[in-house]
Amino acid sequence: MQVKVKFLGGAKTVTGSRYLLEFDHQKILVDCGLFQGLKEYRLRNWDKFPIDPSEIDLIVLTHAHIDHSGYLPKLVKEGFDGPIYCTFPTEELVRILLLDSGKLQEEEAAYAQKKGYSRHEKPLPLYTIEDAERVFPLLNPIEMEEEFKLNENLSLTFYNAGHILGAAIAKIKVKGHNQEKKLIFSGDLGRYKDPIMHAPVRIPFADVLFMESTYGNRKQSQQNPMEELARAIRETFRNGGVSIIPAFAVGRTQMILYYLHLLLQKGKIPDIPIYVDSPMAIDVTKLYKRFHPYHRLGPVIDEEGSNPFQHPKLHYYQTQEASMSLNALRGDAIIISASGMATGGRVLHHLYNRLPNEQDSFIFVGYQAEGTRGRKLIDGDPISRMYGIDIQVKSKIYYIEGMSAHADQDELMEWAEGFASKPKLAFMIHGEKEASEGLSNRLEQELGWHTIIPEYLESFVLFDGI
Repeated sequence: MQVKVKFLGGAKTVTGSRYLLEFDHQKILVDCGLFQGLKEYRLRNWDKFPIDPSEIDLIVLTHAHIDHSGYLPKLVKEGFDGPIYCTFPTEELVRILLLDSGKLQEEEAAYAQKKGYSRHEKPLPLYTIEDAERVFPLLNPIEMEEEFKLNENLSLTFYNAGHILGAAIAKIKVKGHNQEKKLIFSGDLGRYKDPIMHAPVRIPFADVLFMESTYGNRKQSQQNPMEELARAIRETFRNGGVSIIPAFAVGRTQMILYYLHLLLQKGKIPDIPIYVDSPMAIDVTKLYKRFHPYHRLGPVIDEEGSNPFQHPKLHYYQTQEASMSLNALRGDAIIISASGMATGGRVLHHLYNRLPNEQDSFIFVGYQAEGTRGRKLIDGDPISRMYGIDIQVKSKIYYIEGMSAHADQDELMEWAEGFASKPKLAFMIHGEKEASEGLSNRLEQELGWHTIIPEYLESFVLFDGI
């Protein structure tokens, strides 16, 4: 049997994770993400898929984030109709995220046509809500740590990766004519001391490893991120402003709510209303009650008075009208809204309305990919363009490290050291060029690993004649 891989995304970039494995004539896609960030990356979403989607036998999904799952509706629309394997929480999250993504695609196309800032006479969405719904019957959830036979030659096992609810490390075991090989996809690895998620599990053996490198060249701040968050909120409160926290609906919003609840209990932030202005975040937060084994908050959620997702100061705003009403707030409030990199969603109208206000603040709390609006704002851009209009940036911009859901360089190294024997080959994926190089260098120098940083659309023969 010959085993090949082709990198259809997630190579020298943190978005668009798509890895095509070929086992003789069987084709498996690991992750099916949307490209985000720089325009040159986003345009890839519109390119013809490198192979006929109907030729792909099945998809393995490590987790639900849009940069890992967001291309599924387009792939199904173009002919893929095989099973999509994931964990149980990932199945639920994918339903929520893809519906939201389809809605955003439709809204952006309609708005571009209304305002006339598209080059196309009738701008079309990449896919629709209806396209997203066609994905759902294909989702096949399987339990963590239970080996699942994909076919006579291949089996799949998921292990906890931390990161977000249901995120998994995927092990694909290949049974050839003479040998057995293990392919490990790290997915996105979480933190070792995350307040909500379990630490990523150690994997003892890998013949070939595909390892994320988002923070491969960075060590996260050792300062207390919760204290930095409290300080930013207190400063904004003293200035008579509103604190807006752009946060991903999955994972980051729940972590922020956890921290804010603790800070309120300790009297470290003013006793002011907290608004979660994200229908998706509201739906996601409910899943934490259902999936206790996948996180560390079981007793906290169950005990009355200690649930960080339910207390008198916390208000969930589901409707568009409720969201727009927040524009009238002139101080003494905290708003949490998606998306976390300020690339879309409801946070855009908060940016549009509040960036010109000196008393207000935007507190960025997670990784900001190259080319995103969030990255430009923390880099100090004085103008932010949205809805075809240039908006002056007068509000205070904070960036708090240490709240990322991604393992930093030291934690990635700690996870790598868990292998009982070094992989024969390790691909550095899901990282910008400098990040992949940073992790690659440490793995080679300290652990003696053989690493490769693949290019977009590059192919490799992993095994021949096994």
